[in-house]
Amino acid sequence: MLSSRTEQILCSIVRAYIESGEPVASGSISKLRRYNLSPASIRNIMGDLASDGYLQQPHTSAGRIPTEKAFQLYVHGLEAKRLHQDRLGFVRGRLNGAASMEERVERCSHILTELTNGLGIAAAIPTASHALDRIELVSLGERRVVMVVVTKDKMVWDRVVVLEQGVTQDELNTIRNYVNQNFGGWVISEVQVELKRRLEEASAAYDEILRKLILLHEKGLLNVGQAPEVHMEGASNLVSFDFHVTRERLKEMFHALEQKQLILDLLDRFLEDRSGKVGVKVGLGDHDPRFGELSLIGVTVNTPGGMSAKIAVVGPVRMDYESAVSAVLHVGRAFGSLPS
Repeated sequence: MLSSRTEQILCSIVRAYIESGEPVASGSISKLRRYNLSPASIRNIMGDLASDGYLQQPHTSAGRIPTEKAFQLYVHGLEAKRLHQDRLGFVRGRLNGAASMEERVERCSHILTELTNGLGIAAAIPTASHALDRIELVSLGERRVVMVVVTKDKMVWDRVVVLEQGVTQDELNTIRNYVNQNFGGWVISEVQVELKRRLEEASAAYDEILRKLILLHEKGLLNVGQAPEVHMEGASNLVSFDFHVTRERLKEMFHALEQKQLILDLLDRFLEDRSGKVGVKVGLGDHDPRFGELSLIGVTVNTPGGMSAKIAVVGPVRMDYESAVSAVLHVGRAFGSLPS
């Protein structure tokens, strides 16, 4: 555990490094009046911080640069700051108008980009606990039917199926009403089990309508897809940062950022089992060598309707962490509190 003063000095070193990108010398920190310490005293403190793994000396210069451990401590202090309710209301208002989960995810990435000038990432990840809002069934004629499933989290799945026998729109409306009235609000996996049980229990007594419900069930009426909804915005913002890499390495990095599955793997690795708590990873090179100059700040949020979402900002190691943490917290809090 660091003393309060030592922690403050470390945070000053981190801020100085973010601003300049150069190793931080003891003299520059001693000039900060709030510490009233000589360069020698600061140098001793920095030596202790280096021994504890918070600072490193890249070459023979007198300056030190913060390690990932230092950035983690710095960001933890930023996370503890109280959220501004007016900003939270602004973000929630932007997201509240979204008509679907897909649109909500897209708006999240836009907002993150606006607030941070970094790469904003929002991903809605289906889970086994989706709650059913309603289904819609529409006849297209020639035994073709559009089956639409809407969850409480506003995720929408649709598919067109071809039945072995014809079905009218009135019959489809009756089936729709039966499912919506009996199972609205249920977890979809539980609906599937209960519906299958009911259909098997008294199959001989079913009328024509329920026999056609069996046909739709066998065609995967409630087999909703599990593909995550991912949206990224602002990769072009990273061009303005001074990355210490060759032009070819920079092209490779941007090419990698276009691969959504790679980004999903990144989110899964560094934001696993951290619901509601901001995670930070300074330098992503151990995940992919092309991401060595990048850092990630993100949070996992779970909504009452069974949706897991990951909200994150990717930027250079010397990004404005204060803005990034604030943006991630506000957008994550708003996303998780919106009504289903």
